[in-house]
Amino acid sequence: MTRFVSQLRTELQLTLRNGEQLLLTLGIPVLLLVFFSLVDVLPTGTKDPVDFLAPGVLALAVMSTSMVSLGIGTGFERGYHVLKRLGVTPLGRPRLVAAKIASVGVVELVQFAVLVPVAYALGWSPVSPRWGLAVAAVLLGTMAFAGIGLTLAGRLRGEINLAAQNGLYLVLLLLGGMVIPFGKLPSGIRAVAHALPSGALADVLHDTLAKAGTQPGTSWVVLAAWAVMAPAVAAVTFRWD
Repeated sequence: MTRFVSQLRTELQLTLRNGEQLLLTLGIPVLLLVFFSLVDVLPTGTKDPVDFLAPGVLALAVMSTSMVSLGIGTGFERGYHVLKRLGVTPLGRPRLVAAKIASVGVVELVQFAVLVPVAYALGWSPVSPRWGLAVAAVLLGTMAFAGIGLTLAGRLRGEINLAAQNGLYLVLLLLGGMVIPFGKLPSGIRAVAHALPSGALADVLHDTLAKAGTQPGTSWVVLAAWAVMAPAVAAVTFRWD
């Protein structure tokens, strides 16, 4: 536990020092939420776009922070041999993965402290939101996406990892039900989308915060499976150098 806490403290310090990245992590989801809520260009299928976009952008923030930001940052740490020294310490891969996931969770708390009030200011008025279940979904989503990001970062060279993280992000964004409703996707693609962690997280958040999920029961199972499988794969396959 002491080693985990020490590594978590280090991860948080590194995050605070990288002010530009932190600003982008906080700012981009807010800009997307504000822009697409005020400019009705997406086929949200709701009278007020923010009603669909608020849960979707929360899911998008989880994916952006847990997978892309963490994966790219860890990939470059590994490429610059920063992590090589940790490989000869008692820390171990599982504690490294756990510390990085926990540090992402702290950043997401700050994100949500900004995003939720902005959504309310834009006119979002969820009826009987189940915040406890939403928090549980976010925790599972964080584990799932962080596991995916760290798996790529722990196996690929820095430049390839950068391209892979961004490419996967785009695919999961388009198929994840975050900005485009599942009902607007072709039926074959819709089935694939529901099996992805992005689709599962978005569906669960839409259900818990807007009562607009399409198959929340299945989505909980899919999300939980990704949350267990992805970090485990990352811990086993991660290479220090």
